[in-house]
Amino acid sequence: MKDDQFKAWELTREKGKLKFFLIRGVLLYGLPMFIIMAFMNKPFVDGFTSKAAIVHIIVWPLAGLLFGVIMWYVTEHKYKKELASRPYPKG
Repeated sequence: MKDDQFKAWELTREKGKLKFFLIRGVLLYGLPMFIIMAFMNKPFVDGFTSKAAIVHIIVWPLAGLLFGVIMWYVTEHKYKKELASRPYPKG
């Protein structure tokens, strides 16, 4: 983990998991995937309450949430590994 990534993650983790899950997961992954898949699969052809539309409305936000959770723990693991390898600050 580079120093700028390390510092950026420290700031991100201060804001909390929930904010990360919602912003990075649901908003920045789930929503774009929902839009892309809506154009590709056309689930709204039969209306917003069709089975296909409801599946898309449920699946992509949940997929985004899962993505956010996974990314949090992967990055947190890298952060802790980097933290352990750094020398203690002299004070």
